[in-house]
Amino acid sequence: MDIIEIIKAVVFGIVEGITEWLPISSTGHLILLNEWVQFNVCETPEKLDAFMEVFDVVIQLGAILAVVLIFIREIWPFGIVGKSATGKDWVFGGQNGRFAMKKDIFILWLKIIAACIPGLAYGVLLDDKVEALTADYKAIIVVIMLIVVGVLFILIENLHKNKKAKVTSINHLSYQVAVFIGIFQLIAAALPGTSRSGATIIAGLLLGLSRGVAAEFTFYLAIPTMFGASLLKVVKFLGEGMSFTGTEMGILVVSSIVAFVVSIVVIRFFMGYIRKHDFKVFGWYRIVLGTILLVYFLIR
Repeated sequence: MDIIEIIKAVVFGIVEGITEWLPISSTGHLILLNEWVQFNVCETPEKLDAFMEVFDVVIQLGAILAVVLIFIREIWPFGIVGKSATGKDWVFGGQNGRFAMKKDIFILWLKIIAACIPGLAYGVLLDDKVEALTADYKAIIVVIMLIVVGVLFILIENLHKNKKAKVTSINHLSYQVAVFIGIFQLIAAALPGTSRSGATIIAGLLLGLSRGVAAEFTFYLAIPTMFGASLLKVVKFLGEGMSFTGTEMGILVVSSIVAFVVSIVVIRFFMGYIRKHDFKVFGWYRIVLGTILLVYFLIR
């Protein structure tokens, strides 16, 4: 594999790892990065377009694994009941040395699944249609949504200034709130530049979640959502009779590994940052970046 293509794969992995977990739109940044950095690995422009459509989603798998690694204790419900376990913490098993499932994590996953239902319906019924309608306007949509969501972050933070959050623990999240947050994901799915994490965090803040809970649930929700999107894209890609070459597979692997490593650093930074700060800095970043890109595209 050409060293130049490896460097490109590393750059894409770094951008994915940083932007996937900060509310600044990973898809938007990858689309914009593709405006200036393009892989030279496919025989035809059509094959490259198809490959990049898959690449932009599959690269997220590395980022997902970072979430799983960091939050494994909070999201893995299975285990062996030990002497220190209390009965109320477990719904199956209950005696020492027996297989069991932790009740609060089991319920959390039910809420995550409920939040994923709107996205699943969208992916099956509307994804291809919306993709076809917006394909020629992705760059300008990214610019507009960067600015719009950035403004929303600042406005919402100003409205919630000095207000106490209603939900300060992930275990107190209701099914209704979870589904509503899941519906907000559809905006990000339809409009690149919105940011999946940005949309869900905004929904969480509007519904009274603390910044920490909103961000935490966003990370958990990303696991089935992004894994499902990646699987769906790969199935469609292979279903159209296309296949990955060794070079294409190499690019996917390199980018995913880089995204995984960078994501670990970024997630830990982000969770520490929001304990003491609000989301305004990300709103201003989006506005500044969107304005610069708007000028760039107008001049071009």
